[in-house]
Amino acid sequence: MENINNNFIHQIEEKKETGGMSYLSFFLIVAIAVIFGIAIGFIPSKLSRTTSTTKTVSKEKMVGIADKKTFKDQAEGVLKEGGIDGEGNFHLQRTGGESQNVYLTSTAVDLSKFLGKKVRVWGETFQGEKAGWLMDVGLVEVLQ
Repeated sequence: MENINNNFIHQIEEKKETGGMSYLSFFLIVAIAVIFGIAIGFIPSKLSRTTSTTKTVSKEKMVGIADKKTFKDQAEGVLKEGGIDGEGNFHLQRTGGESQNVYLTSTAVDLSKFLGKKVRVWGETFQGEKAGWLMDVGLVEVLQ
């Protein structure tokens, strides 16, 4: 009877997966491929759209981005340093007194290069808490 039982008992060998991929690895690779695909398609489309609608100007009299759609508001006066209660880093001094000042900040132009000069600026107006007129400047033209 022992002989019969020994014939039915076999060692089970573990199968090792070789060359296979786990589900986690597969989904990780797919996710990375999707992210890279989006980035590769999105970045060039943004760059081509930006360069086609804006023109960077850097002449002696004008500095900044000539984009009249984004920077549609304009003002002129003498550029002075200082904002009002934390709003703006510079201001345009205009006739009519302090109430007529335009307070300025800029993400596109270094306004400090125009201090004391009469300029015309184009930008986008934002609502300020203290400033009567707060503008993000995109283009500066030196008048004097």
